[in-house]
Amino acid sequence: MQALLATTRRSAALRSVIETNVFAKATSASAASASSSSSSSSSSSSKPPLEREFMIYRWDPENEDKPTYQTYKVDLNSCGPMMLDVLLKIKDEQDSSLSLRRSCREGICGSCAMNINGKNGLACLTSVEREAKAPTRVSPLPHMYVVKDLVVDMSNFYAQLKSIKPYLQKTTEPEAGKENLQSKEDRAKLDGLYECILCACCSTSCPSYWWASDKYLGPAALLNAYRWIIDSRDDFTEERLRDLDDQHKLYRCHTIGNCTSVCPKSLQPSVAITKIKQLLD
Repeated sequence: MQALLATTRRSAALRSVIETNVFAKATSASAASASSSSSSSSSSSSKPPLEREFMIYRWDPENEDKPTYQTYKVDLNSCGPMMLDVLLKIKDEQDSSLSLRRSCREGICGSCAMNINGKNGLACLTSVEREAKAPTRVSPLPHMYVVKDLVVDMSNFYAQLKSIKPYLQKTTEPEAGKENLQSKEDRAKLDGLYECILCACCSTSCPSYWWASDKYLGPAALLNAYRWIIDSRDDFTEERLRDLDDQHKLYRCHTIGNCTSVCPKSLQPSVAITKIKQLLD
């Protein structure tokens, strides 16, 4: 019995020593990590300011002032690397009245589409030019009605998308519990089409859309139309093509290619439009 008690005491003592050593190592590691983090933060804050100017389009419908560009200075060494970071820093620290759309910050939702230094793009994917000498100019998407500042009215754009019926149309319903299947080859045909995030960068960079946005559907709507035209599961291909066979809806496209050059997802709307025309020939 005494031998058993002695063994138990030795085990308890050994366990206590092990726990003490583990705690000491963890404490030491935590202190080292905190020291490293503090050093890194100190190093970052010790960088000299790198101020750059940003000219941002401003217009408020609630007052009678004409649209103007307002200049803000931002220290890029205390800001994230993307244009959206700059805009949010301005809104948070300098001017809370600045209006813009944003959501995911990952180039997925398309909300922060705008014109930056003359080119359409997503603010969350557009890097700030740290060495720029001239001010960076930020404007709303061109040739769109402005709601306020960098926010544009997307009503017409969405109405055009709705008009091409962007959903699967079947003449018969599938049996209960069964899916509308397609082959891997047919599924692969949709690559480069379904990824469209409807940011409107392409449509608002198209001169034909600027001139006739009330009649011409534009690159985004037509790319999505082609996505459903070639979907092997859809039964209304002929009807879709017949609806697009119009001199204004489709044939205002002159294959300039602006839409392809600005697409943040690297899609090719001009190619999709050309293929629709070929199907109608």
